[in-house]
Amino acid sequence: MRAAALTLLPILTLFACSEADAPAAPPLALDCARTFSELSAAVTAQPLNKAPGDPAEPYDYYSTPDGRASYLITRPGAPGHPAVMMQQVKGADVVTTGCPYGDRAGYDQLHAYLDSLKAWTRK
Repeated sequence: MRAAALTLLPILTLFACSEADAPAAPPLALDCARTFSELSAAVTAQPLNKAPGDPAEPYDYYSTPDGRASYLITRPGAPGHPAVMMQQVKGADVVTTGCPYGDRAGYDQLHAYLDSLKAWTRK
């Protein structure tokens, strides 16, 4: 009896470890009714990966661990600042949305820049 239990132990351990990971929580949808500070805080409160910043770019980039959504939060000096933008994979597309709190023309420029990144491929 004891030998049978010892034989089953590795099998039971295998099944215990093979449980599927819990599905990732959906990314926070942008709520433009919130202030820039409130929305920025809510976005960054999620479990996100922050990209190492480029000092020449006045933006902070964050991505969900599964890579299905990313956020851009402007810093002072960025076109359209203050603004929060999101790119999310939806089917075969990447959809860019955002909340413009500052200059609309600057925000439109930033939106066009982000959309241009969707077509970028490594050579």
